[in-house]
Amino acid sequence: MAENNSLLSDHKQILTVSELTLQVKKHLEKGFEEVWLEGEISNFRSPSSGHYYFTLKDDTSQIRAVIFRFMGRYLKYQPQDGLQIMCRGRISLYEPRGEYQIILDYMEPKGVGALQIAFDQLKEKLKKEGLFDPEHKRPLPFLPTTIGVVTSPTGAVIKDIINVIGRRFPNVALLINPVKVQGEGSSQEIATAIATLNRISGIDVIILARGGGSLEDLWSFNEEIVARAIYLSTIPVVSAVGHEIDFTIADFVADLRAPTPSAAAELVVRDKKELARLIVSLSDRLRNRIVQVIETEKQQSVFLQKRLPDLRLRLGDLHLRADDLKTRLAPRVLHLLRLRQEMLQGKRVRLLLRNPRLIIEDAFKRVTLSQKGLTNSIRLVFQQFRQRFETYAGALEGLSPLNVLKRGYSITHLLPSYQIVKESTVLSPGDRVNVILGKGDICCTVEKINE
Repeated sequence: MAENNSLLSDHKQILTVSELTLQVKKHLEKGFEEVWLEGEISNFRSPSSGHYYFTLKDDTSQIRAVIFRFMGRYLKYQPQDGLQIMCRGRISLYEPRGEYQIILDYMEPKGVGALQIAFDQLKEKLKKEGLFDPEHKRPLPFLPTTIGVVTSPTGAVIKDIINVIGRRFPNVALLINPVKVQGEGSSQEIATAIATLNRISGIDVIILARGGGSLEDLWSFNEEIVARAIYLSTIPVVSAVGHEIDFTIADFVADLRAPTPSAAAELVVRDKKELARLIVSLSDRLRNRIVQVIETEKQQSVFLQKRLPDLRLRLGDLHLRADDLKTRLAPRVLHLLRLRQEMLQGKRVRLLLRNPRLIIEDAFKRVTLSQKGLTNSIRLVFQQFRQRFETYAGALEGLSPLNVLKRGYSITHLLPSYQIVKESTVLSPGDRVNVILGKGDICCTVEKINE
């Protein structure tokens, strides 16, 4: 024991677990203030706090990682298990468990860009919700009178749209809602502009337009808020964002995609001169068709007029034939009617003979007669049985032992067996007997027996 005390006294300082953990934490955070890592995400989770927790691993090792909510909101995509990433952060130690971890402030996918992953994730999400379904696509109006345009107020896009529409159909009115098409807050402006145009009556179609650019430049049209604004629009929306090879989320949700803003203007507005030529062509065809129909009807009328005398003669022949058939048919019809009347009369007679009322009355009479006969028979049988009963009752009365008892005789029973006593030898002094008299009975005790 003394040896152990000496060993303890040799140490300059004894640390608690918390103190040791704190010192390790300070050394780690000081020695690894900025670390770049590459690895695969696993065990990803995002609780209600909004922070991202996951494990960053390679083939042989792993480390816990965390992205706090205020940093995670800058990510354009949703982290998920299996994603290879490159990230930057600082090493720290979580004191309650004594585990070291890396706190990230930057992260990007390895190989595929973050924006491309965000694009694919949002596209898949909205597709599952049905925002791209063809049944939600609305047809464009044949000849719009007012067109709403959501685009930048400066640049070549709005000029091209104005020039194309002015050249094709100058009578169409344009209502431009200027917005930012790039940069922070631009997606919110675009969505608000679409909603604002929907509240203005008289707008037939909306053109959503922007010039070409990189994926980053066009990103405002890949935001979920813009996609849902297009989906909720009650006015058909034409998406004309970027060049023909560029595709955005807005293109998939819109009712129609145009390869360029100029093409969108051509798709929405028909060429007035072409429509005028079409009207002239249709008018000529209609006029020629009317002339052709009138000529055909005229020829048919002449043909019918020529055949009219023949028709009159034919009609006279038909009248004569009808009169002849009428004369021949009348006797035949009268004969058939008489036959039908005779058959009907015979059936009426047979039906009267089979009238259920007569049958029922006859049956009722038979039942009444049978009932009277049955009553008489029962009365006769009853009288016979009564006479026989009185005879048997008289005979039984004559043989009844009760009559004998009435003449002064009695019947003695040995108690408690109620055996009839015929001889005195069956009794002994002290036995109890029951004596039945002509009227009533008595219980006695045997005192003496005389043989």
